[in-house]
Amino acid sequence: MKNAQMLQEPLDIARLSMEERVFVKCRGERQLKGTLHSYDVHLNLVLANAEETLTVVDENNKLSKTVRKLPLIFVRGDAVVLLSPLGES
Repeated sequence: MKNAQMLQEPLDIARLSMEERVFVKCRGERQLKGTLHSYDVHLNLVLANAEETLTVVDENNKLSKTVRKLPLIFVRGDAVVLLSPLGES
């Protein structure tokens, strides 16, 4: 994202992050990183070259993470908790 002054509404973050890498936190301890290809007013997202991380705590309070790579994924907007551009790293 190039210019923080251009942010006037929440969906501006998505608009300014088109074709850039983003971080998406979803309900259910699911996180995604990928290139934002498309979005709509409901915050439905299409991500390419995505990496999904699912964090699970089992009955023994052990934390486990599962990571999978996805070439293309549709994320339903009502599952999205946070959308953020990824900085260059």
